[in-house]
Amino acid sequence: MLKRLAYLALCACAPLYAAPHIDGQRVQQLANDPFWISLGHYEAGKLSGWRSYVSDDKFFLAPDGAHHPDAELRATVEALYKPLSLGDKHPQCVYPARTRWLKAQLNLNDLPKAECAEFTQWFKDVAPHSTVMIFPAAYLNSPSSMFGHTLLRIDQADVQHNKTALLSYAINFGAYIEGSDNSILYAWKGLAGGYPGLFALVPYQEKLSEYRSLENRDLWEYRLNLTPEETQRMVEHVWELKQIQFDYFFFDENCSYRLLELLQVARPGLQLTTQFPLTAIPTDTVKAVKEAGLVESIEYRPSRERELLDRAKTLDPEEQQWVLQVSADQGQLQNPSFKALPKARQALIIDAAYRLERYRANGLERDPARSQRSFELLRAINQNPAPELQVDKPELPENGHESRTWQLGAGSRDGKAFAEYGLRMAYHDLNDNAPGFPLGAQIEILQLKLRQYEGNKWQVQQLDLANIRSLTPRNDLLQPWSWQVGGGLERVLGKHGDENLVSHVNGGAGGTWQMGDNLLGFALGTVRIEHNNDFAAFVAPAAGFNTGLLWRNPVGNLSLEAKGDYFTNGEIRRSLSLNQQWEISRNLGLRLSAQREFSKLTTPINEVMLELKWYHY
Repeated sequence: MLKRLAYLALCACAPLYAAPHIDGQRVQQLANDPFWISLGHYEAGKLSGWRSYVSDDKFFLAPDGAHHPDAELRATVEALYKPLSLGDKHPQCVYPARTRWLKAQLNLNDLPKAECAEFTQWFKDVAPHSTVMIFPAAYLNSPSSMFGHTLLRIDQADVQHNKTALLSYAINFGAYIEGSDNSILYAWKGLAGGYPGLFALVPYQEKLSEYRSLENRDLWEYRLNLTPEETQRMVEHVWELKQIQFDYFFFDENCSYRLLELLQVARPGLQLTTQFPLTAIPTDTVKAVKEAGLVESIEYRPSRERELLDRAKTLDPEEQQWVLQVSADQGQLQNPSFKALPKARQALIIDAAYRLERYRANGLERDPARSQRSFELLRAINQNPAPELQVDKPELPENGHESRTWQLGAGSRDGKAFAEYGLRMAYHDLNDNAPGFPLGAQIEILQLKLRQYEGNKWQVQQLDLANIRSLTPRNDLLQPWSWQVGGGLERVLGKHGDENLVSHVNGGAGGTWQMGDNLLGFALGTVRIEHNNDFAAFVAPAAGFNTGLLWRNPVGNLSLEAKGDYFTNGEIRRSLSLNQQWEISRNLGLRLSAQREFSKLTTPINEVMLELKWYHY
């Protein structure tokens, strides 16, 4: 009884704080302020009003806060005056960015100050001072990595002077995946919004290891000119987003789009997200940040794979075989044939062998035998060091063409003239303008082509949902598979010389080889499943091939391809095609295409077309 009375007396003595009354006009003014809109991740509704990208109810203090920035603002002001006994769960501690801004805007001089020990320690550990945008470049052999990625590194005050970036933290937004979905399921659920998205602040060293080593992706570091105050404001908001779920979609509400929102929190008034109403491809968001004048310097970090390949490209085939032998058995270092090589060549071989061994260890648990091999190679390197590796810096990824493409063509098919009109939402094919893109990469999403023949006859010629190809060259040291996958609608030769619009899915795998400077040769085995009204069965499977050459030449890209599909119902369909693109400017290309098609159902058909391609976001 005495304890209860003492508690009541203590409460009676505690100061009581009341939230001030705010004029409705002032509430609306603040609720429409760009900074408040950024803090709530609001966007204008399709018809009217607002909606927040946040899909987590616990982020909002007002019941209708996800759709009413004004209601959320009122609820936040009232919550800031709650009893300090809430400790680290006090709204001031949960929403430090909101608290700072509202206190300044409304002159809340009577606002009681919560201690917020947990946030204070976290903020002290991060010690935000400056911001670097990190772009792990596209990696062809991973469907989830083919568009690239962006994250933000938060540096302390002395990072540039002491070169201690590995001790920094990284802000990353990504899909939260429970279990182990395979690549196909991951891609599908990412397209359909099947994963929640979460922000995370993690040690930068972890992300660097993940992207540079495990996924073999080059890294581009764009140091931003955000002030310490702007960086701190952004990091305060990241605390507010801890364990808060967003919807996640590969093409718009993805890693890059969410980070643009953070930059708008850091520097209110930036108009970054409005540039991406439909898609937000990472390279395009990098361009937007650069064009906004935020980038002050750029650094490049090559992947382990690129370092290995650059070291090995100076070795002849016999020396590359020595790399394989020395990597597998360090006893080969004492082989008389090896020791007969010039010391300088031995050094290059040993260095390449060590890089190969470390490359193979990526993502694997520590193995004592592998560690011993690496140690022996390191000791040999110390005794006979190779010259410092100088990796050639590739073209900046943001210097590539824009992602959306308009197409206008004119041609002749079997003696009939036609005009062709096309739109591709994303993003690059084998013949497109080359700068900024790796040779052999193709990612086409949502491409529509319409044809208008003589006599004003219109038809859908092609509708690609996705068409992805990865032609990564093999060599003595690395043996990556090349692959392709696609699906949609396309015109194929039919009975009596007509053309059928068929639905299909196809895929294939094989190898690609470097046949010269900027010249690739490839050969893939393929499978295809097709629904065709000329076929008796609802769907018909086929096995086939796809082989050809790809040459990056002085004026653009040239491809020569032969394809064949052999259906189980007896139909045989083959084609031979030649495509040459001239790069008129960064965002303008002219393509000449010639094709001859064969089918058991009809006579061969010839087609030639000249096409203007305008890359326009």
